[in-house]
Amino acid sequence: MRRLSQNPRDPAFVQDPYPFYDRARAQGPLFLWEEYGYPCAAGYDAVSALLRDRRFGREPPEGMRPTRPAHLAHFYAIDDLSLLDREPPAHTRLRGLVLRAFTSRRIAALRPEIATLANDLIDRLQGPETDLLASFAERLPVVIIARLLGVPEDMADQFLAWSHAMVAMYQARRDRAVEDAADAAARDFAACLRARVETRRAAPADDLVSSLIAAEADGERLTPDELIATCVLLLNAGHEATVHAIGNGVRAILTLGLDPGRLFADPAATERSVEEILRFDPPLHLFTRIARENVEICGHRFAPGDVVGCLLAAANRDPARFPDPGRFDPDRSGPAQLAFGAGIHFCVGAPLARLELAVALPTLFARLPGLALARPPTFADRYHFHGLERLDVTIGDPPPDHEIAIALQWRLRE
Repeated sequence: MRRLSQNPRDPAFVQDPYPFYDRARAQGPLFLWEEYGYPCAAGYDAVSALLRDRRFGREPPEGMRPTRPAHLAHFYAIDDLSLLDREPPAHTRLRGLVLRAFTSRRIAALRPEIATLANDLIDRLQGPETDLLASFAERLPVVIIARLLGVPEDMADQFLAWSHAMVAMYQARRDRAVEDAADAAARDFAACLRARVETRRAAPADDLVSSLIAAEADGERLTPDELIATCVLLLNAGHEATVHAIGNGVRAILTLGLDPGRLFADPAATERSVEEILRFDPPLHLFTRIARENVEICGHRFAPGDVVGCLLAAANRDPARFPDPGRFDPDRSGPAQLAFGAGIHFCVGAPLARLELAVALPTLFARLPGLALARPPTFADRYHFHGLERLDVTIGDPPPDHEIAIALQWRLRE
């Protein structure tokens, strides 16, 4: 297996990792990323196969879970129970219970509410310049997931702070300060949600927390700790990826001079454009799997406990599957993009993220036809996530209300 060296915190890599991914794919199905110390796949076929291979998972084999340091006790009390890091049969039970509450009907019913919130956020923009990441891209998904769960919406800023602190644990910049902040956030996040859960046990409402409490399959329910871990996961994953998908999408449209009127001309065009945004520059670039048994795949033998990295963004730019992959083309044909993963750990929040993008982006460009970059945006040092530090734009003048209603009429249809 060939070795490649690339510091994931190198400024040039942070701003544009795709040249490295091109070199990585040229090494064959797998290469050893020296800085991480484990093999990685960068081609579409290899990444897709690894994500779907049940011999790999997110949970170490029995008896191989690493010892958790005392200063991260609160963080791992949540993380170890997360749906994201469990394997069957626990994963099957948890995902089934979550999907009983997080239904497609419940998500689809959010379309008008997302459109209304998007318009409200646009109404509040203070011109002529704004950081669209903070004023729009961050606010919309965190408010929606808070409303969906039934947690206090006025705590959105606190949820964001806790989420950012916990998600930093998966970034290349992780150090002791990051770990201490993540553990404190996990402690406070859990305490807040535990109080909300107890309130909903006593007085159920029409929200996801109440539905999760009531969800039952084959006589089993979520334990109290599993319920807390699930709510944290939905709050974190329910907005982190969408924030940067919106930011990266707006950046691509404005930087490349694309025509929003064509991209979002109708529901079918919007759906294609959303998928291309997720393929072209996804918010999550690296997702790991752990061998659960002795496995030989892509010409390499893995022992139980060995880690392999799946480079989702590299797979989405594989020229063997996507001709001229560096070109933004919503009309392209080819396989499904892998921004949400694949297999049993396919992102449970993908339908909500797609809906938010399909409503927020057309609304934004319909309301602000003069939207333009105020200065070149830069990506933040948060690999293996890929999102902007800021998105400074000039907003121009929004159209009158009646024009907004006409422009958005089709988007509010069920």
